[in-house]
Amino acid sequence: MLAIPGRHRSFALLGAVLAAQVLLLAIQIRSDQRHVRLIRVWAVTLITPFERAGTWCVGKVSGTWNNYFALVHVRREDQQLQAEVDQLKIRNSQLEGEAAEAERLRELVAFRDAHADVPMLPARVIASSADSASRVIYINRGDRDGVRRNMGVITPDGVVGKVLESYSGTAEVLLVTDKDSGVGALLADTRVQGPVSGAGEPLLTMKYVSNDENVTLGEKIVTSGEDRIFPKDLPVGNVAEIKAGVPFKQIHVTPAAHLDRLEEVLVLLTRQELNTKPVGPAPDATPAAPAPAIKH
Repeated sequence: MLAIPGRHRSFALLGAVLAAQVLLLAIQIRSDQRHVRLIRVWAVTLITPFERAGTWCVGKVSGTWNNYFALVHVRREDQQLQAEVDQLKIRNSQLEGEAAEAERLRELVAFRDAHADVPMLPARVIASSADSASRVIYINRGDRDGVRRNMGVITPDGVVGKVLESYSGTAEVLLVTDKDSGVGALLADTRVQGPVSGAGEPLLTMKYVSNDENVTLGEKIVTSGEDRIFPKDLPVGNVAEIKAGVPFKQIHVTPAAHLDRLEEVLVLLTRQELNTKPVGPAPDATPAAPAPAIKH
């Protein structure tokens, strides 16, 4: 116990008595405004700042903690939503691809049905040459399907190229844009003949057309049948550029077939001519056999 020096004991005792008296008075006296005992007012006044400080600290900690978990939850939901959006984008892209493929196949089958008397084989493009100087594609048809060298390859839009080599289950097709390729052709309006060859570029070149011949931009160029590969009057392209040359015109041609996005083609199993203006069957005609399916 704390020892109090003798000379201060009286002061200490006096202080204790005064404090006791004040406490007794505070207990007995009531506040005029609220009729609350004074001791209670003092106690509340003394404790309130500490309570406020504690409440503020607890609120801050609680808010930070709750916000942290809320952010974690929101981030998790955001990641899930983003994953779902990515999956929907992939699925949408797949559906668009399937729709585009269905449209191409519909056009291919319609073309085949319109020329049911001409033997032709549908095929799918499975690869292309890695050599930038070569314009070659590979199809999923070969010897066992009846594909042979120098058979013509087309699409409903026009000439694609010719079979360069045929293997058991695949064939190599040389596109008309290849520098070693060539097609017997003529101008559709004037019937002026001139071979069309590739130069390893998107445009073709029509050769040996005299400067005296009248050639117009956009004029159609079709096969002549003189190359013994393609039948007559298949679309080759359209005149894109004309320049005077010596001794012949310089004519650049835009291919009729979309050679930069080939996916399905038709192999002509014969040189029998196609009617380029499809006509519906006669009323008593026997329906044509369905087109062979494209192998995947």
